[in-house]
Amino acid sequence: MTLRRELEALRAIPLFAKVDPTRLKLLAFTSEHVEFEPGELVCRQGDPGDAAYILLEGEADVFVDTPEGQVRVARLKKDDIVGEIAILCGVPRTATVVATTHLRTLKIAKQGFLNLVTQFPEVAVEVMQELATRLYHTTQRLSEVSLKLAQTKTSRE
Repeated sequence: MTLRRELEALRAIPLFAKVDPTRLKLLAFTSEHVEFEPGELVCRQGDPGDAAYILLEGEADVFVDTPEGQVRVARLKKDDIVGEIAILCGVPRTATVVATTHLRTLKIAKQGFLNLVTQFPEVAVEVMQELATRLYHTTQRLSEVSLKLAQTKTSRE
């Protein structure tokens, strides 16, 4: 993928819509183009968070480990970003992400992402809104799974 195409891909993502094109060009230049095949691991829950990934093409599933096993909490698609929680909070990866189709991504190193958020507060606000939305949906999904498990357990007794 050329730098121009990566820049166009970044500009199409709502998270980066308000970022100066010159800064996006620098971000695109310092990013790495990474592809994954179906079933391939993008990142694993608990691993150190060293980068965020922007999905340029394809889909991936997001799984969270629970005492009852892995639960799929989301499906990512083109223009979604994943991995920013571990970068922003300095914590291990909060979920496992697995490619479900051929996946083309732009891998943004931790420092590049932090520089962008620091220089453009509007990006930080967009990230916070995205994280809040994800937290809501993940909590809903885990509550549904927990309720189903409780009902299954009750029906067996």
